Amino acid sequence: MVCTALYQAAHVLIHHSRWSALCSWAMRIAKRSSAKLAKVALARKLAVVLHRMWINGTGFRWTTHEPAPAVAI
Repeated sequence: MVCTALYQAAHVLIHHSRWSALCSWAMRIAKRSSAKLAKVALARKLAVVLHRMWINGTGFRWTTHEPAPAVAI
C-alpha cells in the first residue's frame, strides 16, 4: 500500500503540481527512458526524503533556499 501511495504521489507531482526540483529531476529521467520509470524513480526518491525527514525531524522545503526569518511585530 505504501508503494502504491508513493507512486500516486509521484504521478501527482509530475502531472498536477507546481514545478519543483523533484519534478525537474523526474522529467529528465522521463526524457531518457519512460514516464513510468520516472514515476518509479521519483516514488523511491520521495520515500528516501520522507524517511530522512522522519529520522531528522525536519520539514520539507520546496526550494533549496533557507526561508527568511519571521519578523516579530
